[in-house]
Amino acid sequence: MAVAASGSFYQDFDLTWGDHRAKIFNGGQLLSLSLDKLSSQGPTHDEIDFEFLGNLSGDPYILHTNVFTQGKGNREQQFYLWFDPTRNFHTYSIIWSQQHIIFLVDNIPIRVFKNGESIGVPFPKSQPMRIYSSLWNADDWATRGGLVKTDWTKAPFTAYYRNFKADACSWSSGTSSCGSRSSSSFSDPAWHTNSLDAPSRRRLRWVQKYFMIYNYCADLKRFPQGFPPECERSRF
Repeated sequence: MAVAASGSFYQDFDLTWGDHRAKIFNGGQLLSLSLDKLSSQGPTHDEIDFEFLGNLSGDPYILHTNVFTQGKGNREQQFYLWFDPTRNFHTYSIIWSQQHIIFLVDNIPIRVFKNGESIGVPFPKSQPMRIYSSLWNADDWATRGGLVKTDWTKAPFTAYYRNFKADACSWSSGTSSCGSRSSSSFSDPAWHTNSLDAPSRRRLRWVQKYFMIYNYCADLKRFPQGFPPECERSRF
């Protein structure tokens, strides 16, 4: 799976819940979602997550990432961002290839999840994927472990999205065929090789050194019998 190419929210998204809580503006280029209740789905799904966790007023927002395969996740990494995500639009990207999944913020890699099938780690590749965007209530765990509850007097909570871009490559017998719309830095072959290039590794180290606040691969209390096998591999 690769990326790139402008799309329209009218064209590429279905509004499947929430009555009038989802709205599309500006000729399909801007989407707003408002939350006052929650929705959920699925038992054995694959999933690649960007989630913004709620906060106390004045505290930094937490960007939560996770990778599910066949309904099993537990691969969380969390980050403070180096900016206030509520002040301006920023670009949040996922590159999903046969080699790895890369999470990027403003084209800066913050996390790499490598294909670890050779060491017995399932990798999401056997099911078609769709993009889901939603707001939901996770105050039983998300904010300070569930200590801070949602203040519904401040509802509705609204998220805005714009400049959606996506594209895909189909793989057959080790070769890929990409859509003619593929463009931008994401179609650079460097993103789809087995390891990041030197500048990308430096940016990843910077983010993980100064902004990562949780890594499941460093949580000894959670894995007293030993870390998952992918934790023993290089981050790059």
